[in-house]
Amino acid sequence: MALGAALFGFVIGVAVRTATGIDSLGLGIGVIGGVVLMLLLDAVRGHRLISWLRGNQLENAPRDTGLWGEVGYRIERAVRDRDRSVARARLELEQFLSAIEASPNGVLMLDPQEQIVWCNRVAADHFALDPQRDLRQRITNLVRAPAFVAYLQTGNFAEPLVLGNGRGPGTLSIIVREYGEGMRLVLSLDVTERVRSEAMRRDFVANVSHEIRTPLTVLSGFIETMHSLPLTAVERERVLVLMNQQTQRMQTLVADLLTLAQLEGSPRPAPDRWVGLDGLLLRIAADAEVLSGGRHRLHLRPETNVELAGIESELLSAIANLVTNAVRYTPDGGEVEVAWRLLEGGNGELTVIDTGLGISREHIPRLTERFYRVDGSRSRETGGTGLGLSIVKHVMQRHGGELMIQSDVGKGSRFRLVFPAARVRQASDSALGDEAAFNAAALSDH
Repeated sequence: MALGAALFGFVIGVAVRTATGIDSLGLGIGVIGGVVLMLLLDAVRGHRLISWLRGNQLENAPRDTGLWGEVGYRIERAVRDRDRSVARARLELEQFLSAIEASPNGVLMLDPQEQIVWCNRVAADHFALDPQRDLRQRITNLVRAPAFVAYLQTGNFAEPLVLGNGRGPGTLSIIVREYGEGMRLVLSLDVTERVRSEAMRRDFVANVSHEIRTPLTVLSGFIETMHSLPLTAVERERVLVLMNQQTQRMQTLVADLLTLAQLEGSPRPAPDRWVGLDGLLLRIAADAEVLSGGRHRLHLRPETNVELAGIESELLSAIANLVTNAVRYTPDGGEVEVAWRLLEGGNGELTVIDTGLGISREHIPRLTERFYRVDGSRSRETGGTGLGLSIVKHVMQRHGGELMIQSDVGKGSRFRLVFPAARVRQASDSALGDEAAFNAAALSDH
């Protein structure tokens, strides 16, 4: 470029000297012409580079020689490195936010003005927010629970805040952590089940204590009476009978509690251990007839010719609980029936039907809770512990089935045990099961 500019200036200078005859004028104009040409070419290259920088830099920088070419190459490489770094950071941010989105906890990011910067779907559900529409909105304008607003304003986040769920019944545990310059991270966790479990545990301990304390108090009183008062033989016999009843009541309660503990801690029954249903019903019918004492019309022995896969003792306990309850809570002259049928898809349904007093609709969802009683005084009169239906529910869950309850006050109740198709099969005459055949023979001999 320098040689070209010098040659250009020499030509201009010669031309001016020839035209004017002045040597110095030709020399000056020649030098100026060469410098102007150099500056013009340099300006063109610089303009091309600036035009590229003002654009989106998607194309390559101008490929010039010399200083501007080197500057353009260096700038282009720096831009490409920056783009790759930004893309990598954006990808990492998206992955990080996706991980937070998949978290079972709610996450809210607040700026120093307590405006929502970002939130995941769980937090939106917990606080009744819209993840897009509510961005840049002040959180206290959207979540107006006084306890939550006071929690944010006090700035004391050493202990979590327990708050009701904004979308419905439930309980949230809220933790706030500060980071950056005035930024806050709000973490929310649905603890409804935990609170419910703790309440059930407290109620369970209280109920067990109450159920055991009552017969213990009765026994203590009778023992004190026998020690302090002279009783006749008849009175002493009556007291001993009542003491025996209370002892049996405690034994039954402890047995049911142990059964529940075993059901909750044992592995699921194997699907290849088959038990004859007819043999179970024979045993249950014999016990129910003794309990009824001829006061009810009983139809408890349907010929099912069916086998169920599971643990015999658990199936016997579940069905016996339903039948025993039906006999106990059905007035004299009432009817108790056990029916079996195959449903579509191969499922099986065992139904226990009674014509007892019935149960109000509001009580039905809670019948399988431990120690829940519709009428506590009536349950104690009939000898119930309040754990029978809870045992039935656990047995059916372990066998992949379901307990369904229908009842109308004054018309009786219908308890249905629905077994999955995989645990139901039709038994042939030669495959009724040794255990069921033995039970039937033993009952007939008896």
